[in-house]
Amino acid sequence: MARPRKQVYTMEQYTKNVSEGYITNDADTQRNPAWKPIVDGLAVTILTDEYIPPIILAEEESGQIHIVDGGSRTAAFKMIRFGNHKVKSSVENPIIPYKKLVKDENGKTKFEDAEFDIRNKTFEQFPKELQKKFDEYQIETVIHENCDKEKIATYMVRYNTRKNFTANQKQFLYVPKFAEQIRDITSKEFFLNKCDIKDSEKEGGILERIAYESVMITNFLDKWNKTSNKNPLYINENATDEQFKKLNDNITRLENIVTDDTKSLFNARDSFIWFTLFDKFTQAGLNDTEFEKFLNAFVDGLRNKAVDGKQFDRVDDNGSTKDKANIIAKLHILETLMNEFLHIEETENVTPESFVAEMVDVPVETVNEEIDCYEETLDGLENNTIRDGSKLLDIANRLSLLAMVAYSYKNDVDLDDWLENYAANNNTYFMDQRKNYSHMVNDFKQYQKRVGVA
Repeated sequence: MARPRKQVYTMEQYTKNVSEGYITNDADTQRNPAWKPIVDGLAVTILTDEYIPPIILAEEESGQIHIVDGGSRTAAFKMIRFGNHKVKSSVENPIIPYKKLVKDENGKTKFEDAEFDIRNKTFEQFPKELQKKFDEYQIETVIHENCDKEKIATYMVRYNTRKNFTANQKQFLYVPKFAEQIRDITSKEFFLNKCDIKDSEKEGGILERIAYESVMITNFLDKWNKTSNKNPLYINENATDEQFKKLNDNITRLENIVTDDTKSLFNARDSFIWFTLFDKFTQAGLNDTEFEKFLNAFVDGLRNKAVDGKQFDRVDDNGSTKDKANIIAKLHILETLMNEFLHIEETENVTPESFVAEMVDVPVETVNEEIDCYEETLDGLENNTIRDGSKLLDIANRLSLLAMVAYSYKNDVDLDDWLENYAANNNTYFMDQRKNYSHMVNDFKQYQKRVGVA
């Protein structure tokens, strides 16, 4: 049997042949084309001259050609070109660069660099240069010759019997910047023997999702969005190598303390919650065996203890496990139980004025008079020197930062350069704000020595 022949069409030729019936998209066993989910992405792909896999065709002896694989792509091509399709505002990479043909004052033509935003635009609204680029795009096809209906059906099965990307696998595609780090994390011993995640779930991409979602709620909980690809896109744009390294290090530490009795906690649903809790635990400065004790106590019955009227295992009864409110509730319950069990002292409910007065050793009357200045100065420092998303900006850390501002007033020193340096090298803080303040003061004094300030 002869090998199938290859043929390249321009987009204009291909879509015209489909529209006129020379190539049909309605073979008996062909699925209804699912063009809607892919149409906008294909528009960008074509206009930026990126790769589209070949369309597989089957040709009958009569000359009639049927689409075997690529029906959805073909339907999308037609909708863009002839269907008056308006590109959605949610399309990725909507700004298309191109060369614009212009004429100078002498009527001579030249090309200038230009850009066009295709969001909410139809093909007819594209610049003529982009319309031309679309029509001239090269469509590769592979044509099986001398086919009857049975052979066409055989090819349908052959080319379409494959497992599509799962939702998790698709979302992983949105974090290419950290893909290598995520692969390192998901290949760790922990995910082989220290978790309760099924092989089928792992094959479906759940480990990759757990990795970037753990970084998301540990560092950017206020930006959490359970909608589709919002979280991986945000991580790709805003996360750092250090944040993924911290997760990797934390999981290495957990490998040494999670046992057969406690690994059930680290399942597909809740692993990212526990990784985040352990990150909080590391800020308390305790030995990791203390967290092991808490895990054991939790599975032995502590999980049934209610916090603010809610039990951990009942939070998801209302809504989804990915709801931001449920994530916050679970973290609050676990952190409260952990702090109580391990006797981790959080800064008691003191006023900012009394805390600052105590830490900086100034009269509370003075703090009362200057607190507005402290607040205003701190707002400026946070906005200009600490990267958005840093845990140093957590509301729970504001007391110690406020005390640092008061320290700078008392000692007539400037915090700007130090805080920029400190924020670049630190993304965590001690839950005990007194301890955190002391740590920052010591770091500031060391910084002054390094830069030669007496």
